[in-house]
Amino acid sequence: MNPFVVLAATWFGTGFSPVASGTVGTVGAIPLYLLLTRLPLLPYLAVTALFTLAACWISGAAERMFQEQDSGKIVIDEVAGFLVTMTGVTATWQTVLAGFLLFRFFDIVKPPPARYFDRRMKNGYGVVLDDVAAGVYACLTLHLAARFM
Repeated sequence: MNPFVVLAATWFGTGFSPVASGTVGTVGAIPLYLLLTRLPLLPYLAVTALFTLAACWISGAAERMFQEQDSGKIVIDEVAGFLVTMTGVTATWQTVLAGFLLFRFFDIVKPPPARYFDRRMKNGYGVVLDDVAAGVYACLTLHLAARFM
């Protein structure tokens, strides 16, 4: 086993949580978001895009190592999805909590095309892209809600 892939795919071990590993992995994404939120929007988008591409590769490698498709231990996809969720959002405890709850909601419900990616793409891209789609829905919802508050 490649220790880097295991560490990254499980997001520093949060994926080994015996319950709700995706939720725990999303909580583990918050410190990275808080670090990246200091960047201007374009560099934030670039880092998020590169992170997402790396997450696809890492997820595929982890699937092979764990010998499981979309293993619950792989939570780097939640990290990528949360970074997408928080794009262009000012970091306050309220927005982080709202982003967390919205992302988890859309990740669980999997509206199209998230459900397609989850069910039809059986590789690292499928593992990550359903979370990216959930992140887009959550991000749009956060920005729409901000307009009315």
